Amino acid sequence: MKIGQLLGFLVLVISLYILWEIRQLLLLLFTAIVLATAISQLVRRFQRSGMQRIWAVWLSIVIVFALLVGFFLVIVPPFISQFQELVQLFPSGIARIQQMSTWLEGTIIGPYVTKLPDINNLIQQLQPLTENLIRQAIAFFSTGVTALLQFLLVIVLTLMLLANPQPYRNVFVRCFPSFYRHRVQQILTLCGEGLGNWTIGALIEMVFIAFLSGLGLLILQVPLALAHGVLAGLLNFIPNIGPTLSVILPMTIAFVDTPWKAIAVLILYVVIQNIESYWLTPTVMAKQVALLPAFTLTAQIFFASFFGALGLLMALPLAVVAKTWIEELVFKDILDKWKEISS
Repeated sequence: MKIGQLLGFLVLVISLYILWEIRQLLLLLFTAIVLATAISQLVRRFQRSGMQRIWAVWLSIVIVFALLVGFFLVIVPPFISQFQELVQLFPSGIARIQQMSTWLEGTIIGPYVTKLPDINNLIQQLQPLTENLIRQAIAFFSTGVTALLQFLLVIVLTLMLLANPQPYRNVFVRCFPSFYRHRVQQILTLCGEGLGNWTIGALIEMVFIAFLSGLGLLILQVPLALAHGVLAGLLNFIPNIGPTLSVILPMTIAFVDTPWKAIAVLILYVVIQNIESYWLTPTVMAKQVALLPAFTLTAQIFFASFFGALGLLMALPLAVVAKTWIEELVFKDILDKWKEISS
């Protein structure tokens, strides 16, 4: 191996190591790119109506900020109040479970039912768990400053990319050889279109899930039906895991109210998710961006393993970008031309 090739190989290894060390920072940058791409969909709509880009950007930011404030006003205060009520009703909920257990013991399936401990024993058993939760809560708040700084960094990067994205795009393109830069421009355009299409499809699914969940919970007369519906729509952003998390709180509240409602809530969410999985997603996402279910699940596991919770949250947009680069760079530009090169 020549000295030039050896130096090139060493530079490649060092570059990969540096990229691995700053992977969290790169993920924050990618999050800002996704947010900027999503908001750009709204900016372009305002620009088509004749508005200048700078005013279109500011108007889009104001709209997004208003939606976020509205979300917190709808979700956070009612959930805090409901959580306090749940803490007060927790002993009565345990007593209700004991009554159900006593009733089951008197039926034909009584021998198969394990008698529940009384409330005092249960509280004693929960004390180590409570202490562990307190320690975890302290650790959570100790890392809150870092999370806040990361959030502010993403916001600042998003605003910079929205204001003037072209210089940053040019810097990225110049990292490639000159003969391939035009092709990189095309791939970046396809990535932007893919992220935009995915954003539209994700918003359609979130609105659908939020509407059906809120309507179903309203019919079942579960408290905070609107807030639960909005939360279900937002958690649908995380496939497979989000829908499971979204059903826990309404089931808990429904059980404290009336036990049979908890089962009804579970059935409601299962029906909604089946409609979303077998009808809405194939109909909407097939037109927006084609991602195979197995590829989606694999991407979630892969990016969560490398990047943690934020990687899980951004798994789908990362998968969209990775799919575009693999199709264009690996398949079309290398593998599809392999025969031509060899001949």
